[in-house]
Amino acid sequence: MKKLIVMIFCIGLTIICFIPFIILFVNSTKTINELLAGTTEWAGITNGLLASFVPGQNFSNNLNVLLHDVNLSLPRSFINSFVISASATVLTVYFSSLTAYAFTTYKFKGSKFLYGFILAVLMVPSQISIVAFIDLMYSFGWTESWRSFLPLIIPAIASPSTVFFMRQYMKSSVSLEMVEAGRIDGSGEFAIFNRLVIPIITPGMSTMAIFAMVASWNNLFMPTVLLNGEWRTIPIYVNQLLGNQFRTELGAIYLGLSLTILPLIVFYLLLSKYIVAGVSLGGVKE
Repeated sequence: MKKLIVMIFCIGLTIICFIPFIILFVNSTKTINELLAGTTEWAGITNGLLASFVPGQNFSNNLNVLLHDVNLSLPRSFINSFVISASATVLTVYFSSLTAYAFTTYKFKGSKFLYGFILAVLMVPSQISIVAFIDLMYSFGWTESWRSFLPLIIPAIASPSTVFFMRQYMKSSVSLEMVEAGRIDGSGEFAIFNRLVIPIITPGMSTMAIFAMVASWNNLFMPTVLLNGEWRTIPIYVNQLLGNQFRTELGAIYLGLSLTILPLIVFYLLLSKYIVAGVSLGGVKE
């Protein structure tokens, strides 16, 4: 009986979590009159909660607004966001895990100080250095054409929060005896990390990949400052939809938001099975 109650409770929570996404997708098929009046002409339902869950018939018109009336290209914005987010995620997860591996398996003079410095960086607001960073990128010429992607990708190599999480995860999952055995067999450190350690820490890396992907995909401020013209990303595209020009195209705005979150939902569903294992092991105290 207890299992049944828990199952019903979990199913109810799941449905509640999905309701905002369902309403978002449904609203992307409606006209502005249907949205403002709370009606759905196709089903004859008016002024009721049920109308929020019944699709409209204006999907093609909303899609036409997105493809032809916005200054940016929707497919190109998707490609730009994917290139930046995928590259930043790979760099974040791999090199942060590699750094955490060094702190876990090596005991060298100054290691505690360096690790403490990494943790201290977590407490420094990023806004403090933003002006100097932007000025540096302009001096490098990394604000034109494809080079404007570099300031959004290269700094992802250094991610203090990911280093902290992966170090905690490795201390509870990676056997130092296994690492020593690999060294005795003549394997180099990179070979040990790539062939022995990564298969073990895949759940933790997948968890961090989800967070890194979402953060990079949703980043608006830095791309707005650094990217120009055809190199702009999806968040900038969505930001244009919220301008005065499209205030009367609520359906198109909902459709744009729906399309932008779909890749994140797919990415999350592909890796979500690792979240529980990754968080539970990574949260073990030293």
